Amino acid sequence: MQSRDKHISDLENCLSSVKITDFRGFEFYSLKNKTWNEVLETHQELPLDQADWRKQQEAVWELFTSECTYFLDHLLVLKMIFMNTLKHLQTQEHLLDVDSWRLFANLEELSQTSFGFASSLFSIIKDHVNRSEASPTMDFISVITKYFRGSLCQSHQTYCLNYSAAIFYLENLRQREDFGVYLKWCEQNAQCRRLHLPELLVAPLHRLTRYPLLLRNIWKRSADSTEKITIYSIKEKVEKSIRDLEGKVKWLDNYQKCRRLREIIVWPPLWDRDKRFFIPECLKHVFKDHTAENILSPTNRQLLYEGKLTLAESTRFLDVYLFLFDDFLLVTKTKRNKKKLGGSDPGLLCPSFSPELQTVIKEGGSCTVLDQPIPVDRLVVRSIDPLHVSAFGLRHAFLIQHENRYRQCVAAFLLQAQTENIKTAWMAQLTAAISCFTKNQEMKKVSLSTLPTESSQI
Repeated sequence: MQSRDKHISDLENCLSSVKITDFRGFEFYSLKNKTWNEVLETHQELPLDQADWRKQQEAVWELFTSECTYFLDHLLVLKMIFMNTLKHLQTQEHLLDVDSWRLFANLEELSQTSFGFASSLFSIIKDHVNRSEASPTMDFISVITKYFRGSLCQSHQTYCLNYSAAIFYLENLRQREDFGVYLKWCEQNAQCRRLHLPELLVAPLHRLTRYPLLLRNIWKRSADSTEKITIYSIKEKVEKSIRDLEGKVKWLDNYQKCRRLREIIVWPPLWDRDKRFFIPECLKHVFKDHTAENILSPTNRQLLYEGKLTLAESTRFLDVYLFLFDDFLLVTKTKRNKKKLGGSDPGLLCPSFSPELQTVIKEGGSCTVLDQPIPVDRLVVRSIDPLHVSAFGLRHAFLIQHENRYRQCVAAFLLQAQTENIKTAWMAQLTAAISCFTKNQEMKKVSLSTLPTESSQI
Protein backbone atom coordinates (compact mmCIF):
# COMPACT_ATOMS: atom_id res chain seq x y z
CA MET A 1 0.00 0.00 0.00
CA GLN A 2 2.81 2.42 0.95
CA SER A 3 4.65 1.59 -2.27
CA ARG A 4 1.54 2.37 -4.35
CA ASP A 5 0.96 5.67 -2.53
CA LYS A 6 4.57 6.66 -3.09
CA HIS A 7 4.30 5.81 -6.77
CA ILE A 8 1.21 8.02 -7.18
CA SER A 9 2.83 10.81 -5.18
CA ASP A 10 5.97 10.71 -7.35
CA LEU A 11 3.77 10.77 -10.47
CA GLU A 12 1.88 13.84 -9.23
CA ASN A 13 5.15 15.63 -8.42
CA CYS A 14 6.46 14.82 -11.87
CA LEU A 15 3.27 16.22 -13.46
CA SER A 16 3.57 19.44 -11.48
CA SER A 17 6.91 20.13 -13.20
CA VAL A 18 5.49 19.80 -16.74
CA LYS A 19 5.36 23.08 -18.69
CA ILE A 20 2.82 23.40 -21.51
CA THR A 21 3.65 25.78 -24.37
CA ASP A 22 1.10 28.51 -25.09
CA PHE A 23 -0.47 27.95 -28.52
CA ARG A 24 -1.12 31.62 -29.24
CA GLY A 25 2.29 32.12 -30.85
CA PHE A 26 1.08 30.99 -34.27
CA GLU A 27 0.63 33.79 -36.80
CA PHE A 28 -2.85 32.71 -37.81
CA TYR A 29 -4.10 32.10 -34.25
CA SER A 30 -6.13 35.35 -34.07
CA LEU A 31 -7.76 34.74 -37.48
CA LYS A 32 -9.50 31.43 -36.84
CA ASN A 33 -12.64 33.01 -35.38
CA LYS A 34 -12.92 35.93 -37.82
CA THR A 35 -15.20 36.20 -40.84
CA TRP A 36 -14.00 37.04 -44.33
CA ASN A 37 -15.70 40.46 -44.13
CA GLU A 38 -13.71 41.29 -40.98
CA VAL A 39 -10.47 40.45 -42.78
CA LEU A 40 -11.34 42.71 -45.73
CA GLU A 41 -12.86 45.57 -43.75
CA THR A 42 -9.82 47.82 -44.36
CA HIS A 43 -9.61 46.90 -48.05
CA GLN A 44 -11.58 47.93 -51.09
CA GLU A 45 -14.82 46.02 -51.62
CA LEU A 46 -15.19 44.06 -54.85
CA PRO A 47 -17.57 45.50 -57.48
CA LEU A 48 -21.08 44.10 -57.49
CA ASP A 49 -20.51 42.25 -60.77
CA GLN A 50 -17.80 40.22 -59.02
CA ALA A 51 -19.97 39.05 -56.11
CA ASP A 52 -19.49 35.42 -57.19
CA TRP A 53 -15.75 35.74 -56.52
CA ARG A 54 -16.53 37.00 -53.01
CA LYS A 55 -18.67 33.89 -52.34
CA GLN A 56 -15.84 31.64 -53.47
CA GLN A 57 -13.36 33.48 -51.24
CA GLU A 58 -15.71 33.08 -48.28
CA ALA A 59 -15.83 29.32 -48.93
CA VAL A 60 -12.02 29.15 -49.06
CA TRP A 61 -11.88 31.18 -45.84
CA GLU A 62 -14.20 28.67 -44.18
CA LEU A 63 -11.84 25.84 -45.20
CA PHE A 64 -8.87 27.77 -43.78
CA THR A 65 -10.44 28.82 -40.45
CA SER A 66 -11.91 25.37 -39.80
CA GLU A 67 -8.46 23.85 -40.46
CA CYS A 68 -6.95 26.32 -37.97
CA THR A 69 -9.53 25.35 -35.33
CA TYR A 70 -8.90 21.66 -36.01
CA PHE A 71 -5.12 22.08 -35.74
CA LEU A 72 -5.02 24.43 -32.75
CA ASP A 73 -7.90 23.15 -30.62
CA HIS A 74 -7.61 19.43 -31.30
CA LEU A 75 -4.38 18.16 -32.86
CA LEU A 76 -2.09 20.53 -31.00
CA VAL A 77 -3.88 19.90 -27.70
CA LEU A 78 -3.49 16.14 -28.20
CA LYS A 79 0.17 16.49 -29.08
CA MET A 80 1.37 19.15 -26.62
CA ILE A 81 -0.73 18.30 -23.58
CA PHE A 82 -1.40 14.56 -23.81
CA MET A 83 1.30 12.94 -25.95
CA ASN A 84 4.25 15.10 -24.92
CA THR A 85 3.28 14.88 -21.25
CA LEU A 86 3.17 11.08 -21.51
CA LYS A 87 6.62 11.08 -23.13
CA HIS A 88 7.95 13.30 -20.34
CA LEU A 89 6.54 10.99 -17.67
CA GLN A 90 8.11 7.98 -19.35
CA THR A 91 11.53 9.65 -19.29
CA GLN A 92 10.98 9.88 -15.54
CA GLU A 93 10.19 6.14 -15.27
CA HIS A 94 6.39 6.56 -15.07
CA LEU A 95 3.77 4.77 -17.25
CA LEU A 96 6.53 2.96 -19.11
CA ASP A 97 4.17 0.19 -20.27
CA VAL A 98 1.77 2.64 -21.96
CA ASP A 99 2.22 2.39 -25.73
CA SER A 100 2.09 5.90 -27.19
CA TRP A 101 1.49 4.62 -30.74
CA ARG A 102 -1.49 2.50 -29.73
CA LEU A 103 -3.03 5.58 -28.15
CA PHE A 104 -2.08 8.39 -30.55
CA ALA A 105 -1.00 6.55 -33.74
CA ASN A 106 0.59 8.96 -36.27
CA LEU A 107 -0.53 12.12 -34.46
CA GLU A 108 2.87 13.75 -35.06
CA GLU A 109 2.54 13.30 -38.84
CA LEU A 110 -1.09 14.44 -38.75
CA SER A 111 -0.16 17.64 -36.88
CA GLN A 112 2.65 18.48 -39.28
CA THR A 113 0.44 17.93 -42.33
CA SER A 114 -2.42 20.01 -40.94
CA PHE A 115 -0.04 22.81 -39.93
CA GLY A 116 1.52 22.81 -43.41
CA PHE A 117 -1.90 22.93 -45.04
CA ALA A 118 -3.16 25.79 -42.82
CA SER A 119 0.11 27.73 -43.27
CA SER A 120 -0.02 27.38 -47.07
CA LEU A 121 -3.62 28.58 -47.19
CA PHE A 122 -2.71 31.45 -44.88
CA SER A 123 0.11 32.57 -47.21
CA ILE A 124 -2.22 32.53 -50.22
CA ILE A 125 -4.92 34.49 -48.40
CA LYS A 126 -2.41 36.96 -46.94
CA ASP A 127 -0.90 37.68 -50.37
CA HIS A 128 -4.36 38.15 -51.82
CA VAL A 129 -5.49 40.58 -49.13
CA ASN A 130 -2.26 42.62 -49.20
CA ARG A 131 -2.16 42.83 -52.97
CA SER A 132 -2.08 46.49 -54.04
CA GLU A 133 -4.26 46.11 -57.11
CA ALA A 134 -7.86 44.95 -56.73
CA SER A 135 -8.13 41.40 -58.05
CA PRO A 136 -10.98 38.96 -57.57
CA THR A 137 -8.86 35.83 -58.01
CA MET A 138 -7.13 33.86 -55.28
CA ASP A 139 -4.61 31.19 -56.26
CA PHE A 140 -5.69 28.46 -53.82
CA ILE A 141 -6.03 25.61 -56.33
CA SER A 142 -2.36 24.68 -56.17
CA VAL A 143 -2.51 24.37 -52.37
CA ILE A 144 -5.58 22.16 -52.14
CA THR A 145 -4.32 20.06 -55.06
CA LYS A 146 -0.94 19.54 -53.35
CA TYR A 147 -2.39 18.49 -49.98
CA PHE A 148 -5.55 16.60 -50.92
CA ARG A 149 -3.71 14.63 -53.59
CA GLY A 150 -0.75 14.24 -51.27
CA SER A 151 -0.39 13.41 -47.59
CA LEU A 152 -3.55 14.93 -46.07
CA CYS A 153 -5.95 12.05 -46.77
CA GLN A 154 -3.30 9.37 -46.41
CA SER A 155 -2.23 10.52 -42.94
CA HIS A 156 -5.88 10.68 -41.85
CA GLN A 157 -6.48 7.15 -43.15
CA THR A 158 -3.56 5.81 -41.11
CA TYR A 159 -4.90 7.50 -37.98
CA CYS A 160 -8.51 6.40 -38.51
CA LEU A 161 -7.50 2.76 -39.00
CA ASN A 162 -6.05 2.80 -35.49
CA TYR A 163 -8.91 4.76 -33.89
CA SER A 164 -11.21 1.99 -32.63
CA ALA A 165 -8.26 0.07 -31.16
CA ALA A 166 -7.01 3.29 -29.52
CA ILE A 167 -10.36 3.96 -27.83
CA PHE A 168 -10.53 0.37 -26.60
CA TYR A 169 -6.95 0.61 -25.33
CA LEU A 170 -7.82 3.87 -23.56
CA GLU A 171 -10.81 2.29 -21.80
CA ASN A 172 -8.55 -0.41 -20.39
CA LEU A 173 -5.91 2.10 -19.31
CA ARG A 174 -8.47 4.25 -17.50
CA GLN A 175 -9.00 1.46 -14.98
CA ARG A 176 -5.47 2.09 -13.69
CA GLU A 177 -4.99 4.61 -10.89
CA ASP A 178 -1.69 6.00 -12.18
CA PHE A 179 -3.03 6.53 -15.70
CA GLY A 180 -6.13 8.14 -14.21
CA VAL A 181 -3.94 10.70 -12.40
CA TYR A 182 -2.17 11.55 -15.67
CA LEU A 183 -5.46 11.77 -17.59
CA LYS A 184 -7.12 14.02 -15.02
CA TRP A 185 -4.14 16.37 -14.95
CA CYS A 186 -4.15 16.71 -18.75
CA GLU A 187 -7.91 17.20 -19.09
CA GLN A 188 -7.90 19.95 -16.46
CA ASN A 189 -5.62 22.10 -18.61
CA ALA A 190 -7.46 25.24 -19.75
CA GLN A 191 -6.40 24.71 -23.38
CA CYS A 192 -8.47 21.50 -23.48
CA ARG A 193 -11.58 23.71 -23.29
CA ARG A 194 -13.30 21.08 -21.11
CA LEU A 195 -12.87 18.44 -23.80
CA HIS A 196 -11.94 14.94 -22.65
CA LEU A 197 -9.42 12.68 -24.37
CA PRO A 198 -12.00 10.53 -26.25
CA GLU A 199 -13.59 13.71 -27.68
CA LEU A 200 -10.21 14.89 -28.89
CA LEU A 201 -9.17 11.53 -30.33
CA VAL A 202 -12.25 11.39 -32.57
CA ALA A 203 -11.58 14.82 -34.13
CA PRO A 204 -9.53 13.51 -37.13
CA LEU A 205 -12.41 11.18 -38.10
CA HIS A 206 -14.86 14.07 -38.08
CA ARG A 207 -12.42 16.28 -39.98
CA LEU A 208 -11.85 13.75 -42.75
CA THR A 209 -15.60 13.38 -43.36
CA ARG A 210 -16.04 17.17 -43.42
CA TYR A 211 -13.46 17.82 -46.14
CA PRO A 212 -15.79 16.81 -49.02
CA LEU A 213 -18.48 19.20 -47.71
CA LEU A 214 -16.03 22.11 -47.58
CA LEU A 215 -14.70 21.32 -51.06
CA ARG A 216 -18.22 21.03 -52.42
CA ASN A 217 -19.01 24.47 -51.00
CA ILE A 218 -16.00 25.95 -52.84
CA TRP A 219 -16.98 24.11 -56.03
CA LYS A 220 -20.55 25.43 -55.93
CA ARG A 221 -19.32 29.01 -55.53
CA SER A 222 -16.65 28.87 -58.25
CA ALA A 223 -17.36 30.62 -61.53
CA ASP A 224 -14.39 29.45 -63.59
CA SER A 225 -15.14 26.16 -65.39
CA THR A 226 -11.54 24.91 -65.22
CA GLU A 227 -11.42 25.53 -61.48
CA LYS A 228 -14.75 23.76 -61.01
CA ILE A 229 -13.48 20.66 -62.80
CA THR A 230 -10.30 20.59 -60.68
CA ILE A 231 -12.12 21.12 -57.38
CA TYR A 232 -14.75 18.51 -58.24
CA SER A 233 -12.10 15.92 -59.09
CA ILE A 234 -10.35 16.61 -55.76
CA LYS A 235 -13.65 16.26 -53.89
CA GLU A 236 -14.28 12.93 -55.64
CA LYS A 237 -10.81 11.74 -54.66
CA VAL A 238 -11.41 12.59 -50.99
CA GLU A 239 -14.78 10.81 -51.03
CA LYS A 240 -13.13 7.76 -52.61
CA SER A 241 -10.49 7.89 -49.88
CA ILE A 242 -13.25 7.81 -47.25
CA ARG A 243 -14.96 4.86 -48.98
CA ASP A 244 -11.64 3.02 -49.15
CA LEU A 245 -11.12 3.73 -45.47
CA GLU A 246 -14.50 2.22 -44.59
CA GLY A 247 -13.55 -0.94 -46.49
CA LYS A 248 -10.14 -1.08 -44.78
CA VAL A 249 -11.72 -0.61 -41.36
CA LYS A 250 -14.14 -3.48 -41.98
CA TRP A 251 -11.34 -5.71 -43.28
CA LEU A 252 -9.06 -4.86 -40.37
CA ASP A 253 -11.83 -5.41 -37.83
CA ASN A 254 -12.62 -8.84 -39.30
CA TYR A 255 -8.92 -9.75 -39.49
CA GLN A 256 -8.41 -8.83 -35.83
CA LYS A 257 -11.50 -10.82 -34.83
CA CYS A 258 -10.32 -13.96 -36.63
CA ARG A 259 -6.82 -13.60 -35.18
CA ARG A 260 -8.20 -13.29 -31.62
CA LEU A 261 -10.63 -16.17 -32.11
CA ARG A 262 -7.78 -18.45 -33.15
CA GLU A 263 -6.25 -17.80 -29.73
CA ILE A 264 -9.35 -18.53 -27.63
CA ILE A 265 -11.25 -21.22 -29.57
CA VAL A 266 -10.28 -24.75 -28.59
CA TRP A 267 -10.88 -27.59 -31.05
CA PRO A 268 -11.01 -30.89 -29.11
CA PRO A 269 -9.90 -34.02 -30.96
CA LEU A 270 -12.43 -36.34 -32.54
CA TRP A 271 -12.39 -38.90 -29.69
CA ASP A 272 -13.06 -36.19 -27.12
CA ARG A 273 -15.95 -34.66 -29.07
CA ASP A 274 -17.77 -37.97 -29.50
CA LYS A 275 -17.16 -41.04 -27.32
CA ARG A 276 -18.49 -43.32 -30.07
CA PHE A 277 -15.22 -43.00 -31.92
CA PHE A 278 -12.46 -45.16 -30.47
CA ILE A 279 -8.98 -44.32 -31.65
CA PRO A 280 -6.04 -46.31 -30.20
CA GLU A 281 -3.25 -44.20 -28.81
CA CYS A 282 -0.86 -45.48 -31.46
CA LEU A 283 -3.09 -44.05 -34.24
CA LYS A 284 -3.94 -40.67 -32.77
CA HIS A 285 -1.01 -39.06 -34.57
CA VAL A 286 -2.83 -39.80 -37.84
CA PHE A 287 -5.57 -37.37 -36.83
CA LYS A 288 -3.25 -34.55 -35.99
CA ASP A 289 -4.65 -31.53 -37.77
CA HIS A 290 -4.56 -27.78 -37.72
CA THR A 291 -8.27 -27.15 -37.75
CA ALA A 292 -8.16 -23.80 -35.98
CA GLU A 293 -5.43 -22.43 -38.22
CA ASN A 294 -7.15 -23.58 -41.39
CA ILE A 295 -10.73 -22.61 -40.66
CA LEU A 296 -10.18 -19.19 -39.09
CA SER A 297 -7.25 -17.90 -41.13
CA PRO A 298 -8.90 -16.91 -44.45
CA THR A 299 -9.15 -13.14 -44.63
CA ASN A 300 -12.21 -13.39 -46.88
CA ARG A 301 -14.23 -15.09 -44.15
CA GLN A 302 -16.50 -12.63 -42.34
CA LEU A 303 -17.74 -12.91 -38.77
CA LEU A 304 -21.34 -11.70 -39.05
CA TYR A 305 -22.70 -12.17 -35.55
CA GLU A 306 -21.76 -13.61 -32.17
CA GLY A 307 -23.31 -13.91 -28.77
CA LYS A 308 -24.22 -15.88 -25.69
CA LEU A 309 -27.17 -18.33 -25.59
CA THR A 310 -28.30 -21.29 -23.49
CA LEU A 311 -28.31 -24.84 -24.86
CA ALA A 312 -30.94 -27.22 -23.52
CA GLU A 313 -29.51 -30.71 -22.98
CA SER A 314 -31.30 -33.78 -21.65
CA THR A 315 -30.37 -33.19 -18.01
CA ARG A 316 -29.06 -29.63 -17.82
CA PHE A 317 -28.76 -26.19 -19.36
CA LEU A 318 -25.37 -25.25 -20.80
CA ASP A 319 -24.07 -21.75 -21.47
CA VAL A 320 -22.87 -21.64 -25.06
CA TYR A 321 -21.37 -19.02 -27.31
CA LEU A 322 -22.21 -18.95 -31.01
CA PHE A 323 -20.12 -17.50 -33.84
CA LEU A 324 -21.93 -16.95 -37.13
CA PHE A 325 -19.59 -16.57 -40.11
CA ASP A 326 -20.71 -15.91 -43.66
CA ASP A 327 -20.32 -19.61 -44.53
CA PHE A 328 -20.75 -21.59 -41.29
CA LEU A 329 -22.04 -21.50 -37.71
CA LEU A 330 -19.85 -22.54 -34.80
CA VAL A 331 -21.33 -23.62 -31.45
CA THR A 332 -18.94 -23.47 -28.48
CA LYS A 333 -19.13 -23.67 -24.70
CA THR A 334 -17.31 -21.08 -22.64
CA LYS A 335 -14.77 -22.00 -20.01
CA ARG A 336 -13.72 -19.36 -17.49
CA ASN A 337 -10.56 -19.19 -15.45
CA LYS A 338 -11.16 -16.95 -12.44
CA LYS A 339 -7.53 -17.21 -11.34
CA LYS A 340 -6.46 -15.13 -14.34
CA LEU A 341 -8.99 -12.35 -13.79
CA GLY A 342 -7.58 -9.06 -14.95
CA GLY A 343 -4.36 -10.63 -16.14
CA SER A 344 -5.09 -10.55 -19.84
CA ASP A 345 -3.23 -8.08 -22.01
CA PRO A 346 -5.67 -5.50 -23.44
CA GLY A 347 -3.98 -6.11 -26.77
CA LEU A 348 -5.45 -9.61 -26.83
CA LEU A 349 -8.96 -8.16 -26.79
CA CYS A 350 -10.93 -6.94 -29.76
CA PRO A 351 -13.06 -3.79 -29.32
CA SER A 352 -15.91 -5.06 -31.48
CA PHE A 353 -16.43 -8.27 -29.50
CA SER A 354 -19.45 -8.39 -27.20
CA PRO A 355 -18.96 -7.58 -23.49
CA GLU A 356 -19.65 -11.25 -22.61
CA LEU A 357 -16.81 -12.52 -24.79
CA GLN A 358 -14.46 -9.79 -23.60
CA THR A 359 -15.15 -10.89 -20.02
CA VAL A 360 -14.28 -14.49 -20.90
CA ILE A 361 -11.01 -13.37 -22.51
CA LYS A 362 -10.09 -11.11 -19.57
CA GLU A 363 -10.57 -14.05 -17.23
CA GLY A 364 -8.20 -16.15 -19.30
CA GLY A 365 -11.09 -18.31 -20.52
CA SER A 366 -11.67 -20.10 -23.79
CA CYS A 367 -14.43 -21.35 -26.09
CA THR A 368 -14.44 -25.10 -26.71
CA VAL A 369 -16.09 -26.32 -29.91
CA LEU A 370 -19.06 -28.61 -29.17
CA ASP A 371 -19.59 -30.00 -32.65
CA GLN A 372 -18.31 -29.62 -36.18
CA PRO A 373 -18.98 -26.30 -37.93
CA ILE A 374 -22.43 -26.16 -39.51
CA PRO A 375 -22.32 -24.88 -43.12
CA VAL A 376 -25.02 -22.24 -43.59
CA ASP A 377 -26.38 -24.05 -46.65
CA ARG A 378 -26.95 -27.11 -44.40
CA LEU A 379 -28.55 -25.03 -41.65
CA VAL A 380 -32.26 -24.99 -40.81
CA VAL A 381 -33.67 -22.52 -38.26
CA ARG A 382 -37.05 -23.08 -36.61
CA SER A 383 -38.89 -20.93 -34.10
CA ILE A 384 -40.35 -22.88 -31.17
CA ASP A 385 -43.86 -22.21 -29.88
CA PRO A 386 -43.67 -21.44 -26.13
CA LEU A 387 -46.50 -23.91 -25.51
CA HIS A 388 -44.30 -26.80 -26.60
CA VAL A 389 -41.38 -26.09 -24.27
CA SER A 390 -42.82 -24.14 -21.33
CA ALA A 391 -43.08 -27.36 -19.34
CA PHE A 392 -39.29 -27.70 -19.57
CA GLY A 393 -38.70 -24.16 -18.30
CA LEU A 394 -37.66 -22.87 -21.71
CA ARG A 395 -38.45 -19.36 -22.90
CA HIS A 396 -37.51 -17.51 -26.10
CA ALA A 397 -36.40 -20.82 -27.64
CA PHE A 398 -35.51 -21.74 -31.21
CA LEU A 399 -34.11 -24.83 -32.91
CA ILE A 400 -31.06 -25.19 -35.14
CA GLN A 401 -30.75 -28.28 -37.33
CA HIS A 402 -27.65 -29.47 -39.14
CA GLU A 403 -28.54 -31.43 -42.27
CA ASN A 404 -26.15 -33.41 -44.44
CA ARG A 405 -26.08 -33.32 -48.25
CA TYR A 406 -28.92 -35.88 -48.31
CA ARG A 407 -31.12 -33.54 -46.23
CA GLN A 408 -30.92 -35.84 -43.21
CA CYS A 409 -30.66 -34.17 -39.79
CA VAL A 410 -27.32 -35.14 -38.22
CA ALA A 411 -27.39 -32.70 -35.27
CA ALA A 412 -29.86 -30.44 -33.49
CA PHE A 413 -29.46 -27.67 -30.93
CA LEU A 414 -32.35 -26.38 -28.84
CA LEU A 415 -31.30 -22.87 -27.87
CA GLN A 416 -32.75 -20.32 -25.47
CA ALA A 417 -32.16 -16.57 -25.67
CA GLN A 418 -32.23 -14.15 -22.76
CA THR A 419 -35.06 -12.11 -24.31
CA GLU A 420 -37.49 -12.33 -27.20
CA ASN A 421 -35.63 -9.51 -28.97
CA ILE A 422 -32.35 -11.44 -28.82
CA LYS A 423 -34.09 -14.53 -30.18
CA THR A 424 -35.57 -12.49 -33.04
CA ALA A 425 -32.19 -10.94 -33.81
CA TRP A 426 -30.47 -14.34 -33.94
CA MET A 427 -33.10 -15.85 -36.20
CA ALA A 428 -32.93 -12.83 -38.51
CA GLN A 429 -29.12 -13.00 -38.70
CA LEU A 430 -29.16 -16.74 -39.40
CA THR A 431 -31.85 -16.44 -42.05
CA ALA A 432 -30.01 -13.55 -43.74
CA ALA A 433 -26.72 -15.49 -43.75
CA ILE A 434 -28.41 -18.52 -45.35
CA SER A 435 -30.08 -16.35 -47.99
CA CYS A 436 -26.92 -14.40 -48.81
CA PHE A 437 -24.78 -17.54 -49.09
CA THR A 438 -27.35 -19.23 -51.34
CA LYS A 439 -27.49 -16.21 -53.66
CA ASN A 440 -23.70 -16.06 -53.90
CA GLN A 441 -23.52 -19.75 -54.78
CA GLU A 442 -26.17 -19.33 -57.46
CA MET A 443 -24.30 -16.37 -58.94
CA LYS A 444 -21.10 -18.42 -59.08
CA LYS A 445 -22.93 -21.22 -60.90
CA VAL A 446 -24.35 -18.76 -63.42
CA SER A 447 -20.95 -17.16 -64.04
CA LEU A 448 -19.37 -20.60 -64.57
CA SER A 449 -22.13 -21.69 -66.94
CA THR A 450 -21.64 -18.58 -69.07
CA LEU A 451 -17.92 -19.22 -69.62
CA PRO A 452 -17.11 -20.24 -73.22
CA THR A 453 -16.83 -24.02 -73.57
CA GLU A 454 -13.56 -25.43 -74.77
CA SER A 455 -13.64 -26.66 -78.37
CA SER A 456 -13.59 -30.43 -78.83
CA GLN A 457 -11.24 -29.86 -81.76
CA ILE A 458 -8.41 -28.83 -79.39
